[in-house]
Amino acid sequence: MTGGRLLLNVVTGGDRFEQARFGDHLDHDARYERTEEFLSVVRGVTSAPSDRPFSFKGKHYDIRDASIDPAPYGLPQIFFGGASPAAQEVATAQADVYLVWGRPPALEAENIAQLRARAAAKGRSLSFGVRLHVISRDTEDEAWAVADKLLGWLSPDRVQKARDLLAKSESVAQSQMSALHAHRDGLPASARELEIHPGLWSGYGLVRGGAGTALVGSHAQVAGLIETYHEAGFDHFILSGQPHLEEAWHFGEGAAALLRARGRLAPLSQSS
Repeated sequence: MTGGRLLLNVVTGGDRFEQARFGDHLDHDARYERTEEFLSVVRGVTSAPSDRPFSFKGKHYDIRDASIDPAPYGLPQIFFGGASPAAQEVATAQADVYLVWGRPPALEAENIAQLRARAAAKGRSLSFGVRLHVISRDTEDEAWAVADKLLGWLSPDRVQKARDLLAKSESVAQSQMSALHAHRDGLPASARELEIHPGLWSGYGLVRGGAGTALVGSHAQVAGLIETYHEAGFDHFILSGQPHLEEAWHFGEGAAALLRARGRLAPLSQSS
């Protein structure tokens, strides 16, 4: 149906209150233990030949004589994120692509080096992806004006409610996102006050769980920052903006066009 374009992102869950609402009462590390079993099963049932089906007995799953034919494209690439030791253990053992929410490139480069070494010690290779928002415009001033406009729609009360809610999360990655602006009370006077690295803005994280940073700047600046992240070790970029369609157009016509002209983008497949 997708022409081989399907990718599988596995999310373990970082909020015990949300998990409990759906009947899941495992603690943080046990959830990651279950995720590793799940991924072992996914890999097992999709690689088992029809005459030798796959069986697995673990703490959370008991699979007997199962197989799934993923032909003609094989098992989709498995994307996986999580910053805790338990999550990173699963990533280095099972994931194809380890996903992060965008902190400054130097921080991420250090993390990539460590995880790449841990995966190699298990006889595996690991690719890396980063999830970011983007505000790309013809000029730097135009882009930051958009960030100021987004900031202007927020109220101190809304920011505080979001902070209180996110503080309940057990996600280490969420704690890292929240820490980018934890020193600040209320709303800043301008978007630039939340610039944590040249062109990297933490404003989304004031009210949004998960990916809380955005690339902000001229098309050339945004393209350059993407290249900086690529040099830090990232090959996959998952981008979004608000409004989605309009921001996709700005990025596609601007920063993405520059990256394509520089030979930085993977060629589109026949099926894409």
